[in-house]
Amino acid sequence: MRRTGIALIALAAILAAGCQTHMHAVGRGAQGADVEQARQWYCIWGLVPINELDTKAMAGAADYDIETEITFIDWLISIPGFFVTVNSRTVMVTK
Repeated sequence: MRRTGIALIALAAILAAGCQTHMHAVGRGAQGADVEQARQWYCIWGLVPINELDTKAMAGAADYDIETEITFIDWLISIPGFFVTVNSRTVMVTK
């Protein structure tokens, strides 16, 4: 029983530490605080994109920041399909 508890805590720690964030600055980076958010969808372990996001169109400017991350909500979406059927990634563009 004790080993199971330790294993579950270790698994939770690994999953919590697995949140991925990538940041990119385009041009001089964001000049304000206006944020537009969308979700990128994938299937088959993230190999096949379901939708296409155009971050340049989302920004509507020459200078902006792009931040993509796997949030807790993205994990919740992915878990029922065991990360095989549908995965998502949150994309935020700051103008």
